[in-house]
Amino acid sequence: MRTNYCNNIKNKKIGLKIKLCGWVNNYRNLGNIIFINLRDCEGIVQILFNNNNKNLFNKANTLRNEFCIKITGIIHHRKKKNINYKIINGNIEIYAIKLKIFNKSKILPININSYNNEKYRLKYRYLDLRSIYMLEKIKMRSKLIFFIHKFMNSYGFLNIDTPILNKETPEGARDYIVPSRINKGKFYALPQSPQLFKQLLMISGFDKYYQIAKCFRDEDLRFDRQPEFTQIDIESSFSYSFQIRNLIENMINKIFLFLNKIKIKKFKVLKFNESIKLYGCDKPDLRNPLKLIDIHNLLNFDEILKIFPKINKNIKIRATSILINNYKILKNKINFYSKKLLKYGLKKIFWIKLKKNNKIIKITHNLNKYLSFKKIKKILKFLKAKKNNLIFFCIDEENIVNKSFSYLRNKLGKDLKIIDKKIIKPLWVINFPMFKINEKKKLVPTHHPFAKPINNKINIENLKNNPENVISDSYDIIINGHEIGGGSSRINNIKIQKKIFNLIGIKEKEMKDKFGFFLEAMKYGTPPHAGIALGLDRLVMLLTNTKNIRDVIPFPKTQNYNCLLSKSPCNVNNSLLKELGISIIK
Repeated sequence: MRTNYCNNIKNKKIGLKIKLCGWVNNYRNLGNIIFINLRDCEGIVQILFNNNNKNLFNKANTLRNEFCIKITGIIHHRKKKNINYKIINGNIEIYAIKLKIFNKSKILPININSYNNEKYRLKYRYLDLRSIYMLEKIKMRSKLIFFIHKFMNSYGFLNIDTPILNKETPEGARDYIVPSRINKGKFYALPQSPQLFKQLLMISGFDKYYQIAKCFRDEDLRFDRQPEFTQIDIESSFSYSFQIRNLIENMINKIFLFLNKIKIKKFKVLKFNESIKLYGCDKPDLRNPLKLIDIHNLLNFDEILKIFPKINKNIKIRATSILINNYKILKNKINFYSKKLLKYGLKKIFWIKLKKNNKIIKITHNLNKYLSFKKIKKILKFLKAKKNNLIFFCIDEENIVNKSFSYLRNKLGKDLKIIDKKIIKPLWVINFPMFKINEKKKLVPTHHPFAKPINNKINIENLKNNPENVISDSYDIIINGHEIGGGSSRINNIKIQKKIFNLIGIKEKEMKDKFGFFLEAMKYGTPPHAGIALGLDRLVMLLTNTKNIRDVIPFPKTQNYNCLLSKSPCNVNNSLLKELGISIIK
């Protein structure tokens, strides 16, 4: 139907006859001349109709925004004063000689050339996707997928599909369940990840696997989380964890260079405990120069007891601080931080300002009631505090301090505008604890139950008596404070795997029911293997510099799990439920 897209006319010969298809982006009738901007999926070009051809002019006069049309016309130079430098084809225009209207359009319920309420954007997503804003993001997504396929194939990885209709297995989040019509009363589960099947592929001898995989998790949503998401899934036999990390570093470097022309420096590597100590979390934004500095050793037991009277042997406490150079923070802002940190459970936050002559001018929360002036000076000396410095510090339960000061560090970084948004700072956080205690005081895997202990002999002895001290050979990739993916070396010893299941409360019967097929496979020469899964959607977020994951997914769900476009989830016909052997309990 067409000879060209709207963005590749610039270098064509003046006077050339071309055919274009697209939508009317805007319409202007100046009496003797009609201008329209024609838009397709590649760009915009100006079309001119003059009244020399009455029939064509009259037909063009019926055009309105978003009519779907075809133009046949001749390429002309614009006059210098009329050049539009904001678009690629701003120095030329098309003199129309033919017009075909494929379809008219109603007045749009949203304005695709400006910001709209997200509710309406999602309801009319097919219109929202016409906008340049969304078009660029979905194109970036497509380019990224193309690049990953090319990269992985160049390293000898095979692109292999794994099942969508799967067995329900406990992997951290709730499963989406699909009833079976043929086997009434039985159900499939949609995969939270291809974890078990990619490990089975290693047992099968395929050696190097990857997949752009759809995954499903029934969990509370956030700005960077969706119930269905896309994962770059990778697994390799006879590979150490550092080899997987090297592969991913190479891939990430090339992605940002190829797609965004950004050259990334060497990835930093931090152990989990180091990350918590320096930043209070396991996904720090390294563009922020602020760090946590512990001052616990400067305080004696009586001083700690004054500030934190609930101390006992069963509570791990942490005393830490953040030092800010050349502060410009008003007292009302400090009060705002204090109130905000109450939500994280922090009882008190202390701060000290130093003016030009290095004397303390103000101490909040009556710090002098807790610490002597001599001790305060000792803390300032330890922190190497100077003029115009501001110090925040606190003492509380370790988890509360970590969450609170991780938030404070991030908030200060944004408020003080000390985060360089033009750079990319990647990080590997490695050697996570094998287990953690959840809200129900139950032992659960930090990642998943297939991560391998970092030292078999030492950790297997500790598995039963000191499971919380066991370290796994695991790793997360963090870019600018976003967790982009995670992986580990996998357990390839059936005895270790069974012990892990036992520790997290999976008894023999459930183990056989949920994982019997996988444990059986492990008996037949399971090779050492390692892998990783990267969030493709989160990568596109970084590449397009957007803060909302819904902006990089063509048809996303709301935070209430709803699709406003198709109005799903929805009720199902009772006859279908009866056929499936299901009844709804209200």
